[in-house]
Amino acid sequence: MELQLSTPALLFSAITLLMLAFTNRFLAIATLIRSLHKNYLKEPDSELIVEQIQNLRSRLTLIKNMQLFGVFSFLLCIICMYLLFQGYTQAANWVFVASMLSLLISLAISLIEIQISTKALNLELSDMEEIFENRKGSLDIFFKKRS
Repeated sequence: MELQLSTPALLFSAITLLMLAFTNRFLAIATLIRSLHKNYLKEPDSELIVEQIQNLRSRLTLIKNMQLFGVFSFLLCIICMYLLFQGYTQAANWVFVASMLSLLISLAISLIEIQISTKALNLELSDMEEIFENRKGSLDIFFKKRS
């Protein structure tokens, strides 16, 4: 199978949408960090706030790496297209493979970040568990915490 010029060009829209999603995650985390920082200044002894800040720090690093590998994948697609245009098909094939690997790494890091963000949400919910355990309601069958 021979790589055509349109093949790496197809990745442009996918990579661009991923980069937009990664940037939105970054902006949401930046807002959370600013909010938590204000709360931390009011309550510096709150262990929940400290745990959330540590969690957001690791997520921020992961998002930075997701963006880095996404941009690297995008640049490799451009290089691949240039190599195809110049007629260097063997080199273009290897660059395209590298671009796909970079995109795969970016997506894998995204999965890890999603796992960490779920942990962060569980931290937020942990202080409300007592309220839900003591409360009785008709929807308890659906919302009761599983052991």
